Amino acid sequence: MKLYNPGKVPWDESQLIYHALAALGREALSLVSPATPYVCIGFHQDAEQEVDLDYCRANHIPVFRRDLGGGAVYLDGEQLFFQLILRKDNPLIPKKKGTFYKKFLQPIINVYRQIGIAAEYKPVNDVIVETRKISGTGAGEIGDCIVFVGNLIVDFNYKMMARVLKVPDEKLRDKVHKTLRENLSTIRRELGEKEAKQWDESSLNGLMAKEFGKLLGPMEPCEKDQELQAKIDDLRARMVNEEWLHQKGKRVAGRDVKIRAGVKVVHKMHKAPGGLIRADYEVREKRFSDVCLSGDFFCFPEEAIKWLESGLEGRPTEEAPDLLKEFYSERDIETPGIGIDDWMMVLKV
Repeated sequence: MKLYNPGKVPWDESQLIYHALAALGREALSLVSPATPYVCIGFHQDAEQEVDLDYCRANHIPVFRRDLGGGAVYLDGEQLFFQLILRKDNPLIPKKKGTFYKKFLQPIINVYRQIGIAAEYKPVNDVIVETRKISGTGAGEIGDCIVFVGNLIVDFNYKMMARVLKVPDEKLRDKVHKTLRENLSTIRRELGEKEAKQWDESSLNGLMAKEFGKLLGPMEPCEKDQELQAKIDDLRARMVNEEWLHQKGKRVAGRDVKIRAGVKVVHKMHKAPGGLIRADYEVREKRFSDVCLSGDFFCFPEEAIKWLESGLEGRPTEEAPDLLKEFYSERDIETPGIGIDDWMMVLKV
């Protein structure tokens, strides 16, 4: 297995190198981190809907659309990427996605445990410490290859991650920031500043190479050759431009920010005959949390919306229709022009 371990690279090359290796059909493990920060969005996302592009331009933060799925994320040099490229016909690849993630996340779990962090696998593709995510990962197909990417998170800029996302108001941005801090951890946070300094980029990359080698066989250190560099340059011309970034992506009503498996922040709006309904809440392990309902509708009595918020809190999301039926049947409540179907437009997840 070829090993590319250049360490810090230009921000765009931290993405282009695995795209290039896959396009060339080369099986390899790439260990890189970006020299400067940027934002990366999934292939199917709409850049204008997902990212505050004006803020990013004003602060010289590039935005890149990768050729893999997943969500928008803020990336910088405190995140050490592993990028595994395997040909689709490689016999080491399990047929089921869950088995694939469990198998190829084990090296990362082993690295965390070796440095004193009790990491565990959480289906489908998370590495966690207690309830906090500590590695972002994803997989997809490029050409004839399966590409599996993820990171060791030395530190994380929670504030900047919340800032670069496109959200309707500062209230939701604060909610995203708070939920990120509660559900995403780092090496520095788990070990403390002093102990974390023992593990620099070189030593952590060395541990990753060793652990992946146990699965993939001996690692052959390689430098970029002319063919690989030419492919990186070719992809840069195609992918680092406004046309690629702004190709039509998937637009959705409202906002849905995944924090980790089982936790996301949701913002939805629906124009009902009786007025605009807005819902902001978290979904934690398929249950409603921190529910806030608002809009320009009428409700009698006025405090009934607070009752509905309390009734949803902590309840399974699948029970929303039954909870709404109870809400209207057990009390003398009127919401002119707004019925259960309207509420479900913002509460269905």
